[in-house]
Amino acid sequence: MLVELAAANAAFAVIKEAVEHSGDIMSAGQALFSFFDNEAALQKRLNNKSGSSVNTDLEEFAALEQIRVQKAELERLMTYHGRAGLIDDWRAFQVKAAKRREEEKREAIRAKIKRQQTMVEMFWLTCLAVVLACSVYFGIVVYELFKGR
Repeated sequence: MLVELAAANAAFAVIKEAVEHSGDIMSAGQALFSFFDNEAALQKRLNNKSGSSVNTDLEEFAALEQIRVQKAELERLMTYHGRAGLIDDWRAFQVKAAKRREEEKREAIRAKIKRQQTMVEMFWLTCLAVVLACSVYFGIVVYELFKGR
């Protein structure tokens, strides 16, 4: 959690400095990507964590609050230091990216299920082949035993 928060803070500082020097928020494109990537990583880590303590909950709340404040500041910077309509395009992009990530998750789950189904089918085909081979062998043995009678 602290790694993602530190990386997000560093990216935020780079973005603010770039805006102060150039007046254009898009000059800090890589830092913007880093900030939002680390925000997503922090959110994912907090959503997937198990176990809880009051101290950890307070740290999580403080980290998320800090990210929320920085995100609001970035949106303000996009509004005043970006091109016209940048904030609206950014929000639309975030919606599309979220849908794409969700579809990628669903596709990964479908692929995993398909692999599992294939493995089960291979198992049953192997079992069938073994049973068939044993039946043929048993038939040959019985035939050989009763051939001379």
